[in-house]
Amino acid sequence: MCLLKKCLSCFRKPGASSSQTLPPSTEPTIHFQRQPRLPKFAVPKRYHIHLTPDLSACKFGGSVAIHLDILADTRFIVLNAAQLSINPGSVSFSPQNSSKVVEAFKVGLVEADEILVLEFAETLPKGMGGLAIEFKGILNDKMKGFYRSTFEHNGEEKNTAVTHFEPAYARQCFPCWDEPAFKATFEITLLNVPSELVALSNMPVIEEKVNGNLKTVFYQESPIMSTYLVAVVIGLFDYVEDHTSDGIKVRVYCQVGKANKGKFALDVAVKALGFYKDYFHMPYSLPKLDMVAIPDFDAGAMENYGLVTYPEAALLYDDQHSAAANKQWVATVVAHELAHQWFGNLVTMEWWTDLWLNEGFATWASYLAQDELFREGKIWTQFFDRESSQGLGLDGLAESHAIEVEINHASEIDEIFDMISYKKGASIIRMLQDYLGGQHFQNSLASYIKRHAWSNARTEDLWAALTEGCDEPVSKIMNSWTKQKGYPVVTVKMENQTLQIEQSQFLYSGSRGDGQWIIPMTFCCGDYDSRKSFLLEKKSQTHDMKSFFSDSDKSNDPARSWIKLNVDQIGFFRVKYDQGLAAKLRYAIENNYLSVTDRLGILDDSFALCMARHMSLTSLLTFMGAYRAELEHTVLSNLMKITDKVGRIVADAKPELMNDIKQFFIGLFLYSAEKLGWDPKQGESHLDAMLRADVFTALAMLGHEETLDEAIRRFHAFLDNRNTPLLHPDIRKAAYVAVMQKVSSSDTTGLENLLKVYRDTDLSQEKTCVLGSLASCPDQGIILEALNFALSSEVRSQDAAFGLAVRYEGREVAWKWLKDNWDSIWTTYDSGFLITRFVRSIVSPFASSEKVKEVKEFFASRTTPSIARTLKQSIEQVQINAKWVHSIRKEKGLAEVVKKLTISES
Repeated sequence: MCLLKKCLSCFRKPGASSSQTLPPSTEPTIHFQRQPRLPKFAVPKRYHIHLTPDLSACKFGGSVAIHLDILADTRFIVLNAAQLSINPGSVSFSPQNSSKVVEAFKVGLVEADEILVLEFAETLPKGMGGLAIEFKGILNDKMKGFYRSTFEHNGEEKNTAVTHFEPAYARQCFPCWDEPAFKATFEITLLNVPSELVALSNMPVIEEKVNGNLKTVFYQESPIMSTYLVAVVIGLFDYVEDHTSDGIKVRVYCQVGKANKGKFALDVAVKALGFYKDYFHMPYSLPKLDMVAIPDFDAGAMENYGLVTYPEAALLYDDQHSAAANKQWVATVVAHELAHQWFGNLVTMEWWTDLWLNEGFATWASYLAQDELFREGKIWTQFFDRESSQGLGLDGLAESHAIEVEINHASEIDEIFDMISYKKGASIIRMLQDYLGGQHFQNSLASYIKRHAWSNARTEDLWAALTEGCDEPVSKIMNSWTKQKGYPVVTVKMENQTLQIEQSQFLYSGSRGDGQWIIPMTFCCGDYDSRKSFLLEKKSQTHDMKSFFSDSDKSNDPARSWIKLNVDQIGFFRVKYDQGLAAKLRYAIENNYLSVTDRLGILDDSFALCMARHMSLTSLLTFMGAYRAELEHTVLSNLMKITDKVGRIVADAKPELMNDIKQFFIGLFLYSAEKLGWDPKQGESHLDAMLRADVFTALAMLGHEETLDEAIRRFHAFLDNRNTPLLHPDIRKAAYVAVMQKVSSSDTTGLENLLKVYRDTDLSQEKTCVLGSLASCPDQGIILEALNFALSSEVRSQDAAFGLAVRYEGREVAWKWLKDNWDSIWTTYDSGFLITRFVRSIVSPFASSEKVKEVKEFFASRTTPSIARTLKQSIEQVQINAKWVHSIRKEKGLAEVVKKLTISES
């Protein structure tokens, strides 16, 4: 503490006045503008940060003393700062072991590049020294930097001060070298904190000094870490606490009165820390772990070292009012963020190009942990549905990007926090783990972490560790997956008992890309004991299958002659079978010979091939009929997504078929609905509980009258008694959707009832459940009301996107609404992450070249780097949809097949 005060007094320029502020400047900044990275002639080693937040006035003041290593002769120090008022008179540099204070000659702030350029009158001496800066800022409402979050306590609105610095927002709280490679230690002091509030940072408190109603809080110095992981939270909280087996204190903080809702997350956290410690052969590296539920939060969660922040819906679970899907979401997000304490915090990517080393690994590891903690969840099947399938969906676009993507400016970083970095990244890790073998992979991963702990790493560093430990050419194999975008479709044919395999790049546009991959390939024939593995390194390859069919009866027996490539969907690619092989697979699906994951994967590939016009809609619908007796949640969840998308396309291509199509789809889900029933059963699985939620919601969306009547009956009972067993949390979404199917501009009773539920609950999960149901109404006037409500002050900014779930009939209403409200949306949300969700949700469902032109014209003067890639992807999806519609219109016999399928289901 005394050393900190001494440092600040030495680094402060004598006579500096805190009343001065710094205007934007062009000199001496010109030489450092538009550079992707900061210069490295000065490197930070330690930060001493004083922050004085004023939660009432929503502002803060501060000072930072930074210990630097000057590595080259220079008169300049260049670091990051944004949206701060810098006091130029406070800026000074003091060489170590010297009483000399070198004053800044010029201080320039480049707002566009978010850099602060300090010029000194003389060359700074090489070696260690100290830089001192004083500054002021605003506790903003944009959910990034140092911001405020609001909540209600005893009828009064209260503020919480929160930091969110990833990827490049620490610079909005204090001047710093805001790049992941500039790791340093941090010693933080918070001043003038109201004494009744909880004040948290990365490290434990070492001292609190109370002075009347205010206190000063001093924290231990952190280990070396990147600026984006620094964190502070100040607010009124309750907490629950536990300890790991090796004594790490773990707490979950939340709003007063909600502590019990943090117990499930606490249990997951304690167990996950123990699992990761054993798996990575490395203990958790800090003395405590705090997890905090924040009411306003613009991300899935944030892995700040020792102080992980979450939106309430990702941390709190209510036994009485949360659905099974909410419980799994909490487990998934907690496991993901705690995996980051190793992948991201302990070992950090050198630059954002390698973001996937953080996010891909944390995503993969979260399933690894859940598979250990929740054995009954069929976690790796869920992995394909939630991660691989969605990654394949985005990466099949020409406007996708490679996993390793060049980042040339901070404004570009937000856009790569997408399904490629997370979901494709996780999927290729799983593929590589399977190819190398679980134990070899684990041991090599542990060596990688040990070698790069407290440091930074690149993708090639990981490949090097895996190559050493597994004796495989990992870099050669994996460069084809990380350095080029896209993935292959493997076409397979059988001729004269010879399996012919050929790879080409898969694109939803139907074009033939020029990519080529080294593919870890697996296949089995007739049973899973016959599994074979090999590397497909060329464009094509053949396999003699005579040994598989030495028994002539087997080759003629459909129960034993099916061939499945990409066993259990571990590889990140699609498979297209010839007609004969596809027919045998359909038979195997109908008779339950295939694993759950393989049934899911074949369905997912078939839909993708149909969208890319490699399979007719007639063939896809016929194939979907094989799933009429399906009871597995993950398979039916995927089938529901497909029916929704196919329904939208058919409405454009062949609207006269919609009634029959809907009846066919209803028939696909009635079997599982009847098996499950509306009410939970004693001892049923977690997956059955999630399936009940999804299947009745799907039937309600399809307008199944019996479902609508029963759901509405149960909803009315719920209105009378919020604790009624008739509306279990798992089926509330189905009931809310059912209610909205009967709402119209002439009868808004159902809408008013749902808004009352929204306003009465303080559970974030319940609010988003209601919000996600409102725009499912077929009445366009009501859809507009629902969209306007999503933008109202009653809806937290991060939740607004849940209100964009507009059905087919509301596309044009939503598009006009987006255009009319664009300036307000942009000003209010000011977040690439949220804005991209608005754009993708509203633009992507269209299916005409005219709409492409209209979208391009509207965004011609409104595109920024943070949404440019998403906009291109959304426009490409509209073009793909338009081609698909055109193809379906030319299909002969489609109406007859749909009619037959409808009769069959009936």
